[in-house]
Amino acid sequence: MTRTVSPVAAALAGRCPRCGEGRLFRGFLAVAPRCAACGLALSGEDSGDGPVAFIILLVGFLVVGAALIVEVRVGWPVRLHLLVWLPLAFLGCLALMRPFKAAMIGLQFKHRARDFDHAG
Repeated sequence: MTRTVSPVAAALAGRCPRCGEGRLFRGFLAVAPRCAACGLALSGEDSGDGPVAFIILLVGFLVVGAALIVEVRVGWPVRLHLLVWLPLAFLGCLALMRPFKAAMIGLQFKHRARDFDHAG
């Protein structure tokens, strides 16, 4: 009997969508060719632009909203806005990239959206 792995839990841990044990990534965003634990073929995996679109919308909403609130209440100079919000947006996008990409791969596996080797 195979254990059911939550795509969200596996994504947050950066683990294989089938077994939840093996590493999903071999680099920062490079997907491993196979799961070391269960042998699931991951080499052809491509999450496309989906994670990036969600991240841009989420981080953009939070950063622009916070910048507008600060501008209305405090009135920072433009230099200070750039100094605070640009690095925050950049770091926010980097921090969310791996979990969002892993979640997309996990959801593709769960819903059989690509030709994974589902035997096992």
